[in-house]
Amino acid sequence: MNVVVVSGRLSSAPVVRELQSGSVLMSFELTTKVEDASVSVPLVWFDPPQNVSVDAGDEVAAVGTIRRRFYRAGGVTQSRTEVVVAHLGPITDKKSRTARQRWLAAAMGADDVGEVRSA
Repeated sequence: MNVVVVSGRLSSAPVVRELQSGSVLMSFELTTKVEDASVSVPLVWFDPPQNVSVDAGDEVAAVGTIRRRFYRAGGVTQSRTEVVVAHLGPITDKKSRTARQRWLAAAMGADDVGEVRSA
């Protein structure tokens, strides 16, 4: 199963662009902690809801999938590993751990946080 949950602060403002297909792509970077080290995670969100308002410095949680995308640049094949966002939400509660758990439960369709912990 390819499911990722990541939370942290947005380290860049979202860049929104329209693709040739007519889809909208929002891309941004999230900084999170892994074993006391800061790690930058690239996020992309296809056709995000129009009412989404996030900016650099916002604390968010994202649920999505990991993908590795290949492309050609300068005559060389390159790749980028990124998280394709399915759900994104702000973490506004001072007790961010509890807020993350509640938000994740809602994003996954669980009735309560206990269902997410045991999943």
